[in-house]
Amino acid sequence: MARIGLVIVIGAIIVSMGIAVYMYAQFQPNLIFANYGEPVSVGPVQYTITFDGTHEGNKETKPENTFVKIRIVAENLSQETTRMSGGQFHLIDDNRPDHEAIYGGFSQEDLIEDYLEPGKPVSWTTQFDVPYDEEEQYKILIRPTKQQKTLDTAIICITNC
Repeated sequence: MARIGLVIVIGAIIVSMGIAVYMYAQFQPNLIFANYGEPVSVGPVQYTITFDGTHEGNKETKPENTFVKIRIVAENLSQETTRMSGGQFHLIDDNRPDHEAIYGGFSQEDLIEDYLEPGKPVSWTTQFDVPYDEEEQYKILIRPTKQQKTLDTAIICITNC
């Protein structure tokens, strides 16, 4: 009788470990690495990111350091409208792991938020306030919106790749 109980307990432990490993694998982020200019899909949206230079802001918005500007070309590959916002984009450098995008109304192309129609590419820009160094490597991290229901995350090298 004790042996049957021991077999049941060991079986339950093995089954629970199998379930835990399966659930862990299901909810791991899918990291996608690319270089600037290469299309990369994060959920239902295909992005092409390019480095668009640096600037010192405008009369209303001045950076603490230098604005690093990127161009974002995005196309919704799904059949439903999906949301894109500047908060999805983060700049990563060696000194600080996360710089958030800054909206300053620098041009008509400055991204705040957009709803992407299926199959219609759009082009926006956004910028990050960083102590820019021409020798340093900068990467853009793209996270999906909650609406997109994906675990994909892209890291795109934009300088000194």
